Amino acid sequence: METIKKFITKYYEQLAYLFFGGLATLLNLIVFAVFQLAFGTDFATGIGNIIDNIICILFAYWTNRTFVFRSQNHGADALREFGKFVAFRLLTLVMDQVIIMLGVQLVGPAIGFAVDAGGGSDLWAMGVKLFSQVVVILSNYVFSKLFTFKKQQ
Repeated sequence: METIKKFITKYYEQLAYLFFGGLATLLNLIVFAVFQLAFGTDFATGIGNIIDNIICILFAYWTNRTFVFRSQNHGADALREFGKFVAFRLLTLVMDQVIIMLGVQLVGPAIGFAVDAGGGSDLWAMGVKLFSQVVVILSNYVFSKLFTFKKQQ
């Protein structure tokens, strides 16, 4: 039991990021799937993906600030922190959008999955979204750790 406690203490930040990042990713995939079912793959991979990301950026900021990096910034410092967080998340939103557009609109049709053709194309789009989320999660951790929630010296 003591070994587990030491492990959790030593790797708390990474474990918390994985847990809350997993929740943010799950939220992202669920909202994407709901948009896909309700409005089609074209909407889900376009404006829906942007709305989806905005929702997840707000959720991720709150969880990263509160539980992962345990930021103690207030006032102007907290606003700067939020600004940096949003700026880097907008960068990864663009990465997400580019990966989805390339995967769904270029690669998908090239291998036989036309957009909004139903069936396999919806599954293909979700697979591309999942791949994109892996890239985004890794990028977001690096940006958050190195630039947004830096420990004050």
